[in-house]
Amino acid sequence: MKIKLNAVNFDSPEDREIYRHSASHIMAHAVKEIFPAVKLAIGPATDEGFYYDFDMDRPFTPEDLSLIENKMKELIKKDNPFTRKTMPRKDAIELFKKMGEDYKAELLSEIADDEVSVYEEGGFVDLCRGPHVPATGSIKAFKLLSIAGAYWRGSEKNKMLQRIYGTAFADEKSLKDYLVFLEEVKKRDHRKLGKELDLFSISEDIGPGLILWHPNGAIIRKTIEDFWRDEHYKAGYNLLYSPHIAKLNLWQRSGHLDFYRENMYSPMEIDGIEYELKPMNCPFHISIYRSSLRSYRELPIRYAELGTVYRYERSGVLHGLLRVRGFTQDDAHIFCREDQIESEISSILDFTLFILKTFGFDSYDVYLSTMPEKYVGTLENWESSTNALKQALEKKGLSYQVDPGEGVFYGPKIDIKIKDSLNRSWQCSTIQVDFNNPERFDVTYRGSDGKDHRPIMIHRALMGSLERFFGILIEHYAGAFPLWLAPVQIGILTIAERHSDYALKTADTLKLNGIRIETNLENEKIGYKIREATIRKVPYLVIIGDKELAENKLTVRKRNGENMGSFTIDELIQMIKTEIGSRH
Repeated sequence: MKIKLNAVNFDSPEDREIYRHSASHIMAHAVKEIFPAVKLAIGPATDEGFYYDFDMDRPFTPEDLSLIENKMKELIKKDNPFTRKTMPRKDAIELFKKMGEDYKAELLSEIADDEVSVYEEGGFVDLCRGPHVPATGSIKAFKLLSIAGAYWRGSEKNKMLQRIYGTAFADEKSLKDYLVFLEEVKKRDHRKLGKELDLFSISEDIGPGLILWHPNGAIIRKTIEDFWRDEHYKAGYNLLYSPHIAKLNLWQRSGHLDFYRENMYSPMEIDGIEYELKPMNCPFHISIYRSSLRSYRELPIRYAELGTVYRYERSGVLHGLLRVRGFTQDDAHIFCREDQIESEISSILDFTLFILKTFGFDSYDVYLSTMPEKYVGTLENWESSTNALKQALEKKGLSYQVDPGEGVFYGPKIDIKIKDSLNRSWQCSTIQVDFNNPERFDVTYRGSDGKDHRPIMIHRALMGSLERFFGILIEHYAGAFPLWLAPVQIGILTIAERHSDYALKTADTLKLNGIRIETNLENEKIGYKIREATIRKVPYLVIIGDKELAENKLTVRKRNGENMGSFTIDELIQMIKTEIGSRH
């Protein structure tokens, strides 16, 4: 298959995938030439580049990457054509077994097709559906980026392989721009900044994927939670708390054991009864709803909880705050009549965009996810709920893309993917319509006709989880949080020891006004103190010396180095409170 690659725009996702997948094959060829004993696993293209997994008797080194890159350049210079060949599956298994490529033979043994395809270039043969670029010389710009471990087929029960990541672009300028982008990503890495700013940690003694919030991180979390609770109360939500475990039977009834078992932990036995750590909050909110008879006049009933849940994630996919095993969802469930669905979805959309904008996210993409292969409920209910979501989006004038088959097992959903300051997309907000759980749990309300009716249940999370959202915030702001979120809002720095009393008095006054401060009274040069506070990204610095002491004023400086001049303590408090209140 011949393809056209736009060397300037490189716009087509299909072309990019073919291009980068071809680059991964060239990398595998290069590795095989340098290390003949290596065994090949898989090498797909990704959204950002490509990778290939290898089984080798020693770890790859950075020096190895340089050798591999040079060999790739040689192969590209030869401009070997990619040639597709088909053969019976059994012949392909025999071929790869003779080549010592056990992983390829294993993959082939599970393929249902009687005929399979392989690609050959320059004597190198690889199992692949294709397509590829016409020849190796089509690859114009590439770079190998990193080495990581990866379990074969993603299972911890299998052997750990070595994964080499790379990327490829249609021209050198695009590649260079991307590498600059990657450097900025590294600087903003929430794991790096989390340590530097003393925000959070993960301890091997406690377990992977379980987050320890340090004082600086905890005060930011509290600020987020306080804002979240206040705004939900204003929006007509009732706040809840629920336990961390429940009887196993509850999860059987909810359908999670049937559809979500692989993401749940093993049950624990208490008094001869099996209990389970909760992976979701929804059954608890249903139980609260069912605790009394409900009337149509009460609906909609909106419940909201910052509920901590636990889900099993493979160790290979855990990633700082972004992929964890214990996390707190900003969860809400709304029970409403069928005629209220559209208006509730509309209100949720408004509320979601308000929350996201407050945290500095003005750009986003909206997706409508439809019925998956494994689902519960009637087709009629699925169609009705999907249409309700569509109508709400269209009446809001929100453009959206349909994501076929990506709904949850109990209903369709709206997903909102925010874009950060580097224009990266992050899945956060979700709105889900659920006809299923009200039926499973026999949830009803008394209608105006005096009969029992089934309410509709809407699942909703605005931030997704506090952990993930916090990780995104760290990278979005590069750790330089806006004033209202900053763990320390003002740093008070003294020039000499004789200024300490005035500094402590100033600190007390600011604290009494709800402003988060820290003081540095150490016998160090003021330039050093300023640098230290700037590194820790403190928004405002108050400098106190002889002049400030004599005039009973404070010299104020921003973390970007801007000198703001002198303020009285009352002027400073007013300025800070105004900025905090604006949440900018």
